[in-house]
Amino acid sequence: MKKNYNNIINQIQNIRSKNNVNWMNILKLAFKLDPKSASKIMKKINYDDKRISVLLNKLTK
Repeated sequence: MKKNYNNIINQIQNIRSKNNVNWMNILKLAFKLDPKSASKIMKKINYDDKRISVLLNKLTK
């Protein structure tokens, strides 16, 4: 059973690593084409990420 968890986690890690490359490519393109708008969007994303972190901290205490 434990081995199955590791297999699934490894699959998630593999998919995530590829998706992170795609995400970074979009980020680079956005700042290249329209840095001002990209910055505004990233500010909103960062704000929401911080809110998510606060909630995750509550779950882990």
